[in-house]
Amino acid sequence: MGAALAAVYPLRSLAQVSAPVADTLDLREVVISASRWKQTAEHIPSQVAVVLPKQIAQFQPQTAADVLSLSGKVFVQKSQQGGGSPMIRGFATNRLIYSVDGVRMNTAIFRAGNVQNVINIDPFALERTEVVFGPASVMYGSDAVGGVMSFTTLNPQVGLKGVRGTAQVRHSTANREKTGHVDLRYGGRKWAGITSWSQWDFGHLRQGRWGPSDYVKARYVLPSPDGDSVVVQSDSLLQIPSGYQQTNAMQKLVYRPKAGWELQYGFHHSATSNYGRYDRHNRERNGMPRYAEWDYGPQRWQMHNLAVQRDSGMRYADSWTLRLAVQRFDESRIDRSINNPLRTTQTERVDAYSANWDFSKKWGARHQFFYGIEAVGNAVQSDGEVQNVVTDERSRTYSRYPKSTWYSLGAYATEAWTASPKTTITCGIRASTVGLDADFSSNMAFFPLPQASARVRDAALTGSLGATYRPSHVWIVKGNLGTAFRAPNVDDLGKFFDSSPGMVVVPNPDLKSEYAYNADIDIARLVGAWLKLDVAAYATLLQNALVRRAFTFNGSDSLVYDGVLSRVEAIQNAAWARVVGAYFGVEAKMSDALSAKLSYNVQHGVEELDNGDVGPSRHAPPAFGLGRITYQRGRFRADLTSQFQAGRRNDQLAWEERAKTELYALDADGNAYCPSWYTVNARASMELKHGITLNLGLENLTDQRYRPYSSGISGAGRNAVVALAARF
Repeated sequence: MGAALAAVYPLRSLAQVSAPVADTLDLREVVISASRWKQTAEHIPSQVAVVLPKQIAQFQPQTAADVLSLSGKVFVQKSQQGGGSPMIRGFATNRLIYSVDGVRMNTAIFRAGNVQNVINIDPFALERTEVVFGPASVMYGSDAVGGVMSFTTLNPQVGLKGVRGTAQVRHSTANREKTGHVDLRYGGRKWAGITSWSQWDFGHLRQGRWGPSDYVKARYVLPSPDGDSVVVQSDSLLQIPSGYQQTNAMQKLVYRPKAGWELQYGFHHSATSNYGRYDRHNRERNGMPRYAEWDYGPQRWQMHNLAVQRDSGMRYADSWTLRLAVQRFDESRIDRSINNPLRTTQTERVDAYSANWDFSKKWGARHQFFYGIEAVGNAVQSDGEVQNVVTDERSRTYSRYPKSTWYSLGAYATEAWTASPKTTITCGIRASTVGLDADFSSNMAFFPLPQASARVRDAALTGSLGATYRPSHVWIVKGNLGTAFRAPNVDDLGKFFDSSPGMVVVPNPDLKSEYAYNADIDIARLVGAWLKLDVAAYATLLQNALVRRAFTFNGSDSLVYDGVLSRVEAIQNAAWARVVGAYFGVEAKMSDALSAKLSYNVQHGVEELDNGDVGPSRHAPPAFGLGRITYQRGRFRADLTSQFQAGRRNDQLAWEERAKTELYALDADGNAYCPSWYTVNARASMELKHGITLNLGLENLTDQRYRPYSSGISGAGRNAVVALAARF
């Protein structure tokens, strides 16, 4: 909304009314994610949030998931410290799009449960982060149901003389963080490059002192081939195991051979160590910890991204960009029950290929067209191995997924029509076709599947219609209607896994796409030169929803899985879901140096249950928000911030959440519930001499023990942060 205001206000007026959040408004007059092109926000009917590097430098988020939290509009769930699964407008995981430098990051194994892939992105290497709220399938195809998170990394600067760069180090006490980063920029008259490297080392995360005792696990398992032992922690507030390490590297080069042409190559690499899935380590069986080991293996991501851009007054386009990308994702799951010598490792590899050809064309003074084509392909390889940790004998076991290929082809066109000086109307349409081929033959020896292969062929037509209206210089109104779809992927169709004790999910080859229908409105009002009010409301209906339901496997409703007789479930087109919600924002400028901001989000989601009744939806979190008071004078800035979340009773939790007592606190009846929580955080930064900036923070001042909704690990207790950055 601030972006749209920026498009119609003169610069002096904008600076006056938006000083409280100048760190989020500097570039809001231009938004890239909504149309894949730089576009003034008066053409964008969707609500968009932007996070810029100066916010990252001030608030020092540890991961890209924490970057999203800075917007105050995105809720983040964590199953372990090495994670972060965003929830947007009641949707999450494979109903959201992750995009890095214009390349789709979603793969065919993105699941309905929480995904942690956003941590692959380096927050130190981000030039801007944009979140588009609501359906965006016209531009992004399958999965863009709840919104799009678009990450743009640092770009080389052609014409730069000499070598420039930054270096940063940081330490946090709650997890004994040791972080370092350096980036170098260099170039010449026609070319430029940037090299970036970051390293994180996180110890076990200490939670707060004051809060629910159910979150405290005063023991952990020390695994050993000679026999596992249960160790009593000397500090019961440490969450063991939760520590991990991560390395990120980026190399980008740009070359401009002549006017109107640009070639850019980007390489990204990210790799983590093994890290414990903390919520699984909290599970018990017969009064003892169930697992000696439950780790995610190294999570690796690589991307090669080649873009060719042409700017010229051609007949069919003023500009076009051809982007070719290859990505590789590696991840694994490692688990072993306590005092069981057999360790199971399931490994997944996805090779992802994509091509986007996007065009922009102005027609007269009142029409702007965006159109393009997209092709995406995924190749999935999955393996399973059992290792005897005593004898080191190894043998093959069932894989999590079948060997699969998934593809999507799409073509889109949108128009932004300036109907009058006060009104802009935007409409778009996209046609997509998707396909999936799965080969179950490698698992036939372990499970007598009814068929050795499966295929899905589907097509979708989606559209959008929106408008922005500016009745005066202090009002702006946005309205949007849109549809979206999500095609079944490999995770939906073909996986075996234990969703919770006594339940097992099995493959279901008979799936079709789900469809979403959305309406939203966003209104902003400036009051004098010191106050801005922003209110947005939305409603989304998801039909033919892909949900987990009771199923039969070879005619039986249960099977023995991992030594436990388990109820059989499968993903099915078996329900509908509905989410309604609202956002309230206030920004105030009290003086030249003092400003404030408040963001408050509330959503209510329901879905159809097995028996036809209606129950709460899993990915619509309780009300949450962020408040901030900022003082800035010259090179000094100080922020006092509070993040908060409302509670949720047991009967307000989704059905599948109520049995997960390892995640939640317990009420007087022993039932899981989600307590409300808040944190108070103070931070100050000072620009010193010679390009050096010192940043000091004290987070969770009152040492609250809190756990965000649906999370398997508590947030940090009282945490002192020291960061030092230097520009050269």
